[in-house]
Amino acid sequence: MYDYLVIGGGIIGLNIAITLKQKEPTCKVILIEKERDIALHSSGRNSGVLHAGFYYSADSLKARFTRDGNKLMREFCKKRGVAINQCGKVIVATNEEELAGLDELKKRGNTNGVKLVWLSEEELASRYPNVKTHKKALFSPTTASVDPKELTREFAKLASEIGIVILTNTRYEKKINHEEILTNQGVIRCKKVINCAGLYADKIAKEYGFAKNFIIIPFKGIYLKDKANKSNLQTNIYPVPNLANPFLGVHYTLTIHNEAKIGPTAIPAFWRENYKGFQNFSQEEMREILFFEAKLFYTNAFGFRKLALSEMRKYLKSHLIKLAKKLTWKMDHSGYQEWSAPGIRAQLLNTDTLKLVQDFVVQSDAQSVHVLNAVSPAFTSSIPFANWVVENHIQKNQH
Repeated sequence: MYDYLVIGGGIIGLNIAITLKQKEPTCKVILIEKERDIALHSSGRNSGVLHAGFYYSADSLKARFTRDGNKLMREFCKKRGVAINQCGKVIVATNEEELAGLDELKKRGNTNGVKLVWLSEEELASRYPNVKTHKKALFSPTTASVDPKELTREFAKLASEIGIVILTNTRYEKKINHEEILTNQGVIRCKKVINCAGLYADKIAKEYGFAKNFIIIPFKGIYLKDKANKSNLQTNIYPVPNLANPFLGVHYTLTIHNEAKIGPTAIPAFWRENYKGFQNFSQEEMREILFFEAKLFYTNAFGFRKLALSEMRKYLKSHLIKLAKKLTWKMDHSGYQEWSAPGIRAQLLNTDTLKLVQDFVVQSDAQSVHVLNAVSPAFTSSIPFANWVVENHIQKNQH
């Protein structure tokens, strides 16, 4: 009998398991992952950017967790010898209207205690000659890049070192009763289930009586890569985001391996693992997801129609490059030829209001905990978020 069973070997599941073991050294923790290895979905397929924490209003969990997570992740990388590229990030304006957006980001950064530096056009030109802005730009010195797979695997290594049992190729099948769950490898007995199943978190939660008015809608993100960095990208370059939706717009990302990337897309996907062709196709999932996507398209909730149509156009390399060029001067774009492996973002939709939920959502009782919305930037936020889940949803709910 285990004290805790964690479902999902992504960065969130691993950090919750580690936090539990650190807070209760004698507890028995097992983590199951349906794939042959950890980090094969969102945790290993994201941009690898460690965000700084100034996009979000200071009263949100996201703002606090991103700020603290950035610092803790950089410390973890240093301590464990994980490579990190401290390349920073500039946020640029393309017109007068977007300057107000930059001012709002600076205000949010100040409120949240995140360092941001104003750069005039001249200062920007002397530091990054290819980056273009209107009047001024913001520089974030604490934004950095890592290899997401490498970092997640380092957390798995730490989990094993402190005595957490990790079983791969072990898929959650169903709940038998409040102390037993069935997997494809047999029955596991545990006192508490912690559901960190990412794209499938809502489905598992419903078995336990949670996520009643929620469904996960998958969005596919791909980048266009310049493997040799012909464009000589030296920092991440982002536009002023539309703060009404959770996507940050087309931007340039510099990876840990000095690859330059343009993207990502945020294309509505038709089933949860709709990575490529009909791989992992599920008719039942497609029916359910298409029903809600059609509803969003018809009602145009949160501008979904425009978002879906504009995102589909990003499949054209020339169109994606054209969007990125708004942020740069005479940068060489000839190297942007190859698509990256797609990632799928699990985005929670409130089925009553037809709104995308933009902050973390966790539901729990004495038997189970369900991480329903580990929304971007959950990767950066994973250490403080795990700590918050353990304190507020596990230890508070103990008998």
